Amino acid sequence: MTSTRATLMQVAERAGVSLASTSRALHGSGASKAMVERVVAAAAELGYSVDATGRSLRMKKTFQVAFAVADIGNPVYVDMMRAIHEVLAPQGYRVVVMSTGDTATSTAELVRSLSSGFVDGLIVSPLRTDDRLIAEIQRAPVPVVVIGRAMDDRGISSVSTDSAGGIGEALRHLYGIGRRRIGFLNGPLDTTPGSSRQRGFDAADHGEAERFDQEIADDFTVTAGLEAARRLLARRPDQQLDALVAANDLLAIGAIRAVRELGLSVPDDVAVTGMDDTEIGRVFQPSLTSVSLGSTERGRAAARLMLQLADDPDQPAQQVNVGPALRIRESTVLEGGE
Repeated sequence: MTSTRATLMQVAERAGVSLASTSRALHGSGASKAMVERVVAAAAELGYSVDATGRSLRMKKTFQVAFAVADIGNPVYVDMMRAIHEVLAPQGYRVVVMSTGDTATSTAELVRSLSSGFVDGLIVSPLRTDDRLIAEIQRAPVPVVVIGRAMDDRGISSVSTDSAGGIGEALRHLYGIGRRRIGFLNGPLDTTPGSSRQRGFDAADHGEAERFDQEIADDFTVTAGLEAARRLLARRPDQQLDALVAANDLLAIGAIRAVRELGLSVPDDVAVTGMDDTEIGRVFQPSLTSVSLGSTERGRAAARLMLQLADDPDQPAQQVNVGPALRIRESTVLEGGE
């Protein structure tokens, strides 16, 4: 028994559009979103698949874009990956996710490997950045978009956010609900998020605080947050903190565990805020008050920049900034409160 593979003409007939429109929709070359959805649905019904190898050879492209991050398990990167796929897939691109580790050197080596031609572009969110990494991005043979620090002064397209301003928003919220003995949990200061969130803390008006202590965690993980919060809470037990600002949601979840180990309640005794507004923070108990840095929006923006660079690699670098937004939930709000 033999089976006949569906043809492009059959897909065009099922979708009710021309053969040329069908080809454009499936190959990501200028079709509208509605057209793409219509043709993709018809192709799925018929079991039609694009011959990716032949297409790549004809167009001298891989139709693959790499998304490189320090930790593929971090929920922020998962949100970004989904958003990137959402933009690139309808245009015929596959997204290859890669882990770079937490050093600028390992990320630079990945960028250097792009000369092998295994992808048509790279979206990278480095934890640490140095001159070598920037130089490798500048001379990369394929388009590169950075999610993280703004790169307008380096001629590199980037998507950034104002996490320093986000720390300020979290502090204003805690002052507004009457918290005055506040601790700040940050991650390593030699990282992009650690340094920017430290700037936000340093720039904030602490005049309303009775005391303000800070602790640096070894990493941006739950375990690191737990250990750092234990150190912070043990520092002056006779004048216990009534709030903790964490530099990301994973640190905040570790901090809540540390608070509970002392027999204290969140938010009754200690209010806790995070940053990144991750899914795990939203479903945690108590649900976590967090500053959204628009991880989904940043992923979409980076993917759109990548598509523009794929069409015209010589266009000037572009910069996109996504602002912070505070999401107030149970970890800072007493029952019947704000």
